[in-house]
Formats: sequence, structure tokens, C-alpha cells
Amino acid sequence: QPRLVESGGGLVQAGGFLRLSCVASGSIVSIYFMGWYRQAPGKRRELVAGISTVGNTDYADSVKGRFTVSRDNAKNTVYLQMNNLKAEDTAVYYCAADLQRARGGLTQRYWGQGTQVTVSS
Repeated sequence: QPRLVESGGGLVQAGGFLRLSCVASGSIVSIYFMGWYRQAPGKRRELVAGISTVGNTDYADSVKGRFTVSRDNAKNTVYLQMNNLKAEDTAVYYCAADLQRARGGLTQRYWGQGTQVTVSS
């Protein structure tokens, strides 16, 4: 069973930075989309940033120019560099990956357990 494990969350002051990492492991043949979502209390989960296998990226308007998503395909890892953090970035951040467990099998989305990011103003 594939697993996604996030790390790098924490408490930071406004204007600071954090780097999140997410490693996919287990029975994996191929990984396609990898990305980061976040969910703040009382709000819906939203896409923060995503990256394709070949490096095409997509960002929420609220983080453009401040966050950078990247991936290392050899390590099955996706990163999120978050700069100039704001109080409104406070949320639980979830890693997501669309992956195949067997050749010719279905592509399914898997989620990490989430990591808390808290930005104090």
C-alpha cells in the first residue's frame, strides 16, 4: 500500500519561511501529479500548488510569487518552499499524489496525513 509522509510544518512568524517535503513510498509503479492542498478551520480543502511529471506547475492565486513547488522523481518526493508567509496561510497542509500501483492498473489519488503550518502575526 503506498504511503505519503509529509514533514517540515511548524510555527513561524509572518514574513518567515518553511519548506515542506513529502515522500511517497510502498508499492508504486508510476507517479503522475504531485501537489499540496491545505485546509484551514471552517474552510474547504483547496489546492495550493501542483506539479506534473515533467515539471508543469499550477498555483493558487493567493500564493503565486511566494510559494514554489518542485519534485525529485528519483526520490518520489515533492517539496513546497513557502516564503513571506502570512497569517492567512495557517492551515493543515496535505500532500497528494496520483499514482499507479501496477502496470496497466488504475491511477488513484493518495493523501498524506497532513502537517500543521501556523503563521503568527
